[in-house]
Amino acid sequence: MKLLVTGGAGFIGSAVVLDLIARAGVSVVNVDKLTYAANLRSLDAVAHLPNYAFEQADIGDAAAMVDIFERHTPDAVMHLAAESHVDRSIDGPAAFVQTNIVGTSVLLDCAHRYWSGLDEEKRQGFRFLHISTDEVFGDLDADEPAFTEETRYAPSSPDSASKASSDHLVRAWYRTYGFPRPDHQLLEQLRATAFPGKLVPLMIINAISGKPLPVYGDGSNIRDWLYVEDHARALINVVMRGRVGETYMIGGKSECRNIDLVRAICAELEVQAPQKPTGVANYADLITFVTDRPGHDRRYAVDIAKIERELGWAPRDSLQSGLGKTVGWFLDNRQWWEDILNGTYKLERLGLAVGAK
Repeated sequence: MKLLVTGGAGFIGSAVVLDLIARAGVSVVNVDKLTYAANLRSLDAVAHLPNYAFEQADIGDAAAMVDIFERHTPDAVMHLAAESHVDRSIDGPAAFVQTNIVGTSVLLDCAHRYWSGLDEEKRQGFRFLHISTDEVFGDLDADEPAFTEETRYAPSSPDSASKASSDHLVRAWYRTYGFPRPDHQLLEQLRATAFPGKLVPLMIINAISGKPLPVYGDGSNIRDWLYVEDHARALINVVMRGRVGETYMIGGKSECRNIDLVRAICAELEVQAPQKPTGVANYADLITFVTDRPGHDRRYAVDIAKIERELGWAPRDSLQSGLGKTVGWFLDNRQWWEDILNGTYKLERLGLAVGAK
């Protein structure tokens, strides 16, 4: 089976690619524009393998995508490429509209044209998996039941609105053209190679650097956390075994207030990195409350009963074990995230020999 993965050099995408490549009889075509959050170093272990190919391309470039489909003839598409940072969407929503809405429409059109030209057997087996976000449903009060596959859309940021729009496009292609798609909504992720601007990596990096740990508002916003390797397993289950036309919620059953998550990171660092930066007595002393972001959603949670029941998937890692692995990875791989922070890895994409700054 050959899968075309968009955004495969990103945080979730790289985990998906690594999982797929390790499976017998599977090959991967990784299509990534290589924007700020992508890093091919996450895929160094598979870059030389014959069942892996990389194409640097924008999903919004129709000519490039048509060429990629024709040359690689995939059996399925896993569409992860997206702009996905709420704060960045507030500062610059146009990029989110361009990638998440326009880009998805171009990709759908190219994939549909390719699918239409396949023979009947291949057309029946083809899948298009669209990865969305639980943020398209807005937020929940503390006592409300979790989001389900039937929850009404109510996005509250440019990020989530653009993702909701892409969801509607994928559903429209299915209803109008019969174009095969399972899709899913996801939760917050835990993994070592998350982009350093995200909450968990930012807290780890700032703490071991002796910098403040900024927490929005009073830290009472609640998220459900899932270790990304569990997420990758779930996505692969859905694309290979999910029912066409269905949506599957994927979550970790690990709801936690942001402030409690940051305190848990500090506690893990006390164990794994007891030698602190100069002037820091306890990592938790670095916690600093900052002005809340506009329209900050209160709580996310999803009900994963459907994927548990139909596909037999459940998370293997708890919040605690996922945090432990994530903290340990950042402590052992300083060069990886330091190169991202100082821009070295971006210059290396251009083939430049650059020393550490």
